[in-house]
Amino acid sequence: MIEPTFDHDRLDVYRLAIEYTADAFAVSKELNGLHRHARDQWLRSAQSIPLNIAEGNGKRSVKDRARFFDIARGSSFECAAIQDVLVASGGIEQSTSSQLKAKLKRIVSMLTKMAMKFDGVSEPATGYAVDVDYEHEHRDAEHEHDEEKKPEPRIAPKDAAPFFSRSTSTTRPR
Repeated sequence: MIEPTFDHDRLDVYRLAIEYTADAFAVSKELNGLHRHARDQWLRSAQSIPLNIAEGNGKRSVKDRARFFDIARGSSFECAAIQDVLVASGGIEQSTSSQLKAKLKRIVSMLTKMAMKFDGVSEPATGYAVDVDYEHEHRDAEHEHDEEKKPEPRIAPKDAAPFFSRSTSTTRPR
């Protein structure tokens, strides 16, 4: 009997995401105590990558497909950040994290191209190419929201009654 094959089984990014998830589970076996919360979140995020790839690939709407690829992409970034937390807190070694991040970078690059194909990502694909220095490309990220419009101050209507009366009384209105 031939095992059934789904469309997502043929995607290189899906197979790479499964490999990354297996690696995350293997590394996380040693994490406990103070690192258990980061471990649990890491495993949920790692699983989210292939699950969203599979679900998105099964969607008939191109917008839905792109949205699920974007979600998988976001989970990849979350995994990278969790690995940073684990390295900083002594949970995993920097070398282990670097090896895992290399897979994540490939996954992000592939998902970015796939989402763009379905018009789901407005960023250029070159920002996530495997040979691009991620730190250099995003060094100004902390200033990306500097130009956001600040809220306008609220002005009370001219006919609004003041909260406190202008009389010399020291009692507050009830």
